[in-house]
Amino acid sequence: MSTVTATSAAATAAAAPGVVTGKSADETADRFLKLLVTQLQNQDPLNPLDNAELTSQMAQISTVSGLEKLNGTIESLGGQMMQMRILQATSLVGREVVLEGNVLAPGDGEGPMSGHFDLGSDASRVEVEILDAGGRVIDTLELEDLDEGRHAFEWAPSNDAERSTAEGFRIQAFAGESPVPSRTLVIDRVESVSAAGDGLSVELASFGVVPYAQVIETR
Repeated sequence: MSTVTATSAAATAAAAPGVVTGKSADETADRFLKLLVTQLQNQDPLNPLDNAELTSQMAQISTVSGLEKLNGTIESLGGQMMQMRILQATSLVGREVVLEGNVLAPGDGEGPMSGHFDLGSDASRVEVEILDAGGRVIDTLELEDLDEGRHAFEWAPSNDAERSTAEGFRIQAFAGESPVPSRTLVIDRVESVSAAGDGLSVELASFGVVPYAQVIETR
């Protein structure tokens, strides 16, 4: 009898959201109601559809419709949040941003190179090691009696070969003989902002393109 077929189809349409992928909640509800009417018309008069089963099927289709509407709302909010992030990031063009990193700022190509770092507490001695691309130390600066917080340094290469070799730096800080926590930083000017997929990137004057999420603060 067609009663079994109609019952199975109605239950499947309500219980399996994957079957209605790409259709709106209205289309899904309309299909369910048509199947339900067919089921009621063809039911066995001696064994009518149980009220509990009917209520269960109605609840299932309501859940499917509600989830689809919820997904649409979330997608809409996601798009609005991305637009807000793009507007916020665009306002950074021309300003300086701070990121974690240990790359030396090249300067004007003739003067000293520079870098920045944070100290977690006061330090009696700070060693700034200048590194080449392979991580080898090519020079060391000695700084003394620095307070907790942010600091800058400059390093003047002794020749063009040394300048072309230098790439990064490393910090070792001490209070007496005890190590002091530190963090190397990069400060650069934002040239432009771009969006790709779900992410934003900023193009920096000296350090190229980096993810917007890496920006710690603006100046």
